[in-house]
Amino acid sequence: MKTSKKLPAFFVRNFVFGVEDSLVSTLGLVSGIAIAGVEKKIIFLTGIILIFVEAFSMSVGGMLSESSTQEYITKHERSIEKSVPGGFIMFFSYFFSGFIPLLPYVFYEIKSAFWISIGFSLFALFLLGAVSARMAHIATLRGGLRMMFIGGIALIAGVVIAVLIRGI
Repeated sequence: MKTSKKLPAFFVRNFVFGVEDSLVSTLGLVSGIAIAGVEKKIIFLTGIILIFVEAFSMSVGGMLSESSTQEYITKHERSIEKSVPGGFIMFFSYFFSGFIPLLPYVFYEIKSAFWISIGFSLFALFLLGAVSARMAHIATLRGGLRMMFIGGIALIAGVVIAVLIRGI
């Protein structure tokens, strides 16, 4: 009988959180900036700054959160070093995923890049949910649609806010 190796829960938690947050945050920001009518260069620069700052912030936040949670559960001080692997996973998942909504602004005109960025981000959310569901041995299509729908609500909220603020 074949046994499959399971990824540690901290890996899955940090990876899914990093990818989802990066897709939604980066798309929300670059879409809002694009709707404001600025140059492609400004959109790209703003996106790059967000990706670097947030990847670092999320990794540090993940490490501190994990360490604090374990201290709360065990009622003992815990070395932050034990949380470093989760921080690395968070950093790299956030960092690389942020380029999915940003790169269309490099290759396409702003109006096209806006829609392509949304499409790529929704597709990436679907894939993330489907892969997560498959690893958990639950319904793959349902997991993909759930992630795309819930993440899509956050994506739409960011775009709607940008449109509303632009009208002010």
